[in-house]
Amino acid sequence: MKFRSFGNTDIKLSAIGLGCMSMSHAYTGRDDTEAIATMHRALDLGINFWDTADMYGNGENEILISKVLAPNRDKVFIATKFGFKADKDYNFILDASPAYMKRAVEDSLRRLKIETIDLYYAHRIDPKVPVEEMTGAMSELVTQGKVRYLGLSEASAGSIRKASSVHPVSALQNEYSILTRDSEKEMIPLCKELNISFIPFSPLSRGLFTNTLDMEKVDENDFRKQLPRFTGVHWKNNQNLARAFAEMAVEKHCTPAQLALAWILAHGDHIIPIPGTKHRKYLEDNAGAADITFTPADITDIDDLLKRFPDIGPRYTEKFAKQLDNS
Repeated sequence: MKFRSFGNTDIKLSAIGLGCMSMSHAYTGRDDTEAIATMHRALDLGINFWDTADMYGNGENEILISKVLAPNRDKVFIATKFGFKADKDYNFILDASPAYMKRAVEDSLRRLKIETIDLYYAHRIDPKVPVEEMTGAMSELVTQGKVRYLGLSEASAGSIRKASSVHPVSALQNEYSILTRDSEKEMIPLCKELNISFIPFSPLSRGLFTNTLDMEKVDENDFRKQLPRFTGVHWKNNQNLARAFAEMAVEKHCTPAQLALAWILAHGDHIIPIPGTKHRKYLEDNAGAADITFTPADITDIDDLLKRFPDIGPRYTEKFAKQLDNS
């Protein structure tokens, strides 16, 4: 595994991280035995950057991770988040108040069975709480030794600068993939300027770019059933896009997932994607992306491919987007 510097520190994180959400939240097919085996395999491969959140499975994800994390504490840089609560229908309640944060961090530490969280994110910016107030409260956790570094998720440039004026922000987590590229305009350059690690979640477009996703076989409560890109005419377009992308990967002697992740890595050495998986075979596939040589011509080829299949659809429904867009 290759490694990249974390923020403005001498910490080295695996160039490919591990998103743990799908092990117990949002997607089809929970299998704790395989998930635990996947985490052990991540240790074998040198994947030392793991990501979770307190809302994933209402804390169940952190409990699951603790079974491997706690006895291997020195081998894993663990990130978790606070701020969101979700019901079974994905109706979100956002609370990034200092009062809630103080309870949330204690609950996460207890579930993870650790004394200190390496990277603690605010899951979203809460419009009810001034950014400076929230960051100030988070910085107290650093002083108390409960948290080492602070991060934000899907925050605006203005929010990042406000937060940074109170305490250094070490990481920004945004959705970023071949289909979701808004971060290229401002956020990726801003993170480079401020020595902030940029952490893409859903870098494989929620499994689309593995070219293995069959929406007819996923559970009815699978999160993707609610997303425009996986329904109707958008899904037909994206299926064709995924197939064409897989053909391109064959030409470049790698798998589709490796090509999609290599594309992300090529956009900056401060970028560390966290593809989610609960299966060893996909983890091993993702890890191989760090060794793919990517050229400017490859980026042009992918841009040209997207022009052939432009009807990708929005990230979320309008209702869901309003719940999340508080940066």
